[in-house]
Parts: sequence; C-alpha cells; structure tokens
Amino acid sequence: MDVLGVRVLLSPAGTAAALAAVSVGVALGTCSGLVPGLHVNTLALLLAAAAPLAPGPPHLVGAALLAAGVTHSFLDVVPMLALGVPDAAMAVSALPGHRLVLGGRGREALRVSAVGSAAAVAVAVVLGAPVTWLAVRVAPLVYDHLPVVFAVLVAVLVAREDSWRARAGAVLAVAASGALGVVALPMQPDAVVPTGDVLSPLFAGLFGAPVLLAAFRGAGVPEQHDAGVAVSARQVVQPGVAGSLAGAAVAYVPGVSGAIAAVFALDLTRADGDRAFVAALSGVNTANTVFALFALFALGSPRTGVLVAFERASLPRTLPLLLASVALAAVVAAAMVPLVGDRYFRLVRAVDHRRLTAAVCLLLVALAWLFGGLVGVGLLAAATLVGLIPLAFGARRVHLMAVLLVPIALQSA
Repeated sequence: MDVLGVRVLLSPAGTAAALAAVSVGVALGTCSGLVPGLHVNTLALLLAAAAPLAPGPPHLVGAALLAAGVTHSFLDVVPMLALGVPDAAMAVSALPGHRLVLGGRGREALRVSAVGSAAAVAVAVVLGAPVTWLAVRVAPLVYDHLPVVFAVLVAVLVAREDSWRARAGAVLAVAASGALGVVALPMQPDAVVPTGDVLSPLFAGLFGAPVLLAAFRGAGVPEQHDAGVAVSARQVVQPGVAGSLAGAAVAYVPGVSGAIAAVFALDLTRADGDRAFVAALSGVNTANTVFALFALFALGSPRTGVLVAFERASLPRTLPLLLASVALAAVVAAAMVPLVGDRYFRLVRAVDHRRLTAAVCLLLVALAWLFGGLVGVGLLAAATLVGLIPLAFGARRVHLMAVLLVPIALQSA
C-alpha cells in the first residue's frame, strides 16, 4: 500500500488532491484545537464516524485525518493559555504556561510552544524509523513488567514534589484518580453521538474544570506584552527535541501522558523554567503523532485516538503520504499558532472573564453529555472533585494520570 502513497506524491493531480485533503484536515484541526474541552481523540472519533461519507478516495481521507490530528496538537495550546488563568496570588501553583500569561508573556509562550512542536516533528520524522526499531525490541520487556514500571514512575513523580504537604497531595491524587479510572474506564455510556466514550469527561474534569474554577476567582487575562522570546533559540529548541524523544515513550507505552514525558525530558536536557516546560510538553504531544504512526506500522496496533479512529475507519496505510501530510500540516500549524493565538488573547481580554469562564464550564458539561450522556456528566463532576486535590495541596497535576496508569497496571498484573 506504500506504493500508492508514493504514486500520489509523484503525480501532479495526485499531489493537488493530497494538498486539498491536508488543507481540509488543517482547517478541521484548527477549529477543534481552538475549542476548549474538545480532545483530539474526540475529534478523531467524530471524523472516523464521518469517514465513509467523506468524498474522495480513502487514502486521502486518512491524510486529512492525520493532518487534523497534528494541527490540533499545535493549536490546542491557544485556549489552554488564554483560558483558565488563575488569580495572580496563585501564580506559584499555576501551570507553567499560565504563569507566563500572568506575567504578560502569553504571546511569547505561544511562540515557544510552536517552536517546540515544530522541532519535535522534524526530529520525529527523521528518527522515527530507528527509534521504532529500538522500541520494538525494548517494548516487550516493558510490557511484561508494566506494574513495576508504573510503580517506579509514580514513586519518582511523588518524590519530585518539593514539600511533604505536596507529596501527601500527590499520593492522594494518585489514589483517587486511580480508583476513578478503575471504576470509570469499563463503563459503556449511553452517549448522544455514536462515538461516545468516558475519556472525554474524565480528562475534562481532571485537567480542565479545576483550572477554570480557579480562574473564575481571578481577574482574567492581563495585558500581554511584546512577543519576543526572552531566551536563546537553543533553550527552546533543545527542550522541544528532548520532548520529541520522550514522545516515543508516549507512543509506545500505554498510559504515559505528555506531561509525564515532559517532566523527564527536562531532566535529560537539564533545562528548567516555564518556557522549557512549555516547549517540552508541546514537543511531546506533537511528536507522539509521528511516533505513534511508526508504531502502527511496526506493531500493528494504534496508540493514539487519531490512529484508533484511522483503523476503525479501515483507511489504507500509506506511510509516505501520511508522513508528508503530517509534515506539511505541522509547517502550516506552526505558523498559525502565533497568528491565531494573538487574536485569541485579544478576544478573551475583550470579554468579561467570569462570564467567559462560566460559558466554557457549561461547554464542558454539554460535551460530557454529548459524548457520555448522563453518565458522562456524572463522571465530569466526580473527576472535577478529584482534579481539585493537587490544587489544594500545591502538588503537580501530572499525578492525575493515574486515572490510566492504575487500571492498566492492574489489568497487566
């Protein structure tokens, strides 16, 4: 089937059709990336459901799907930075990106994120094959000892907290989110749409709603200053490259999130600071799209929501075409992040932040109902309560990924 991908790229008519498909994917990924609470996996499942109705050959539908996924991974940083900004008094416990926004450096954070993601894609495309060769040989050993690997991972993350109070909060967050995952993941919600699942309300509650509730008590987005990056290019590109390599772990090890990988990516580079974390996290999330594509060809199993949707729609595996689609979408998306993001900031500042925050919270409830029915709304509420634990103890939110780690470890034991 790869021959088909090469033929499409070498034919003028085929190239034009592929560019049109990628353009559609970029447009869809842009729209979804700018909607708070809409996860890329949800977007992918919706596109998979609509794939049989899409005009054009299946391999171009696949190109559009991958382009939408990578574009979403670039653009979703925009609402993350512009919404959910807490009160300045909470800056110490805020997310690294929000601390930059509170300091008037949100426009800079957008550019740091775009550079980190772009560097990660470039590295992932070049190193995808050799990293996959190595991962295929190491992965079985990791899979055979997943409970031990996850236990060590959680222990290291808890130990990294800088106070006993934060460590206690981390342990409580791991226990509560892990229990929530054990109960929630086997559920089959009666969703309004046919592609419903429990992950959307769970992640919205754990990571979205608590941030919004903190922001409701704040003063909104302060005025953002110039867009110049205050650190050297090396200090942005290096964490992005490290994030790209860490993205391989996200692609091959189930349950490991971008935030977890970003923490260890910064250890590899010995980089520190909010800008480095933004670059590393952006790099992890975007590189995961590329490495997961290589993993699909090497292991035959999809590792991301986008590729689950790709396989569910039975789309042809045309690696040259899909890689070209990802690379082209990444170039366009990197340029769009600052262009769209600056305007997004201005729009958010022009609206009363309390009303905007309340509207976004209602949107999360609506999405939870749409993709999970009443069960989804209940899971959103429960996950929100659990998501408030790190905030109350001054711990990092990364511990909430136990919602996946604990159920996977128990299943593998």
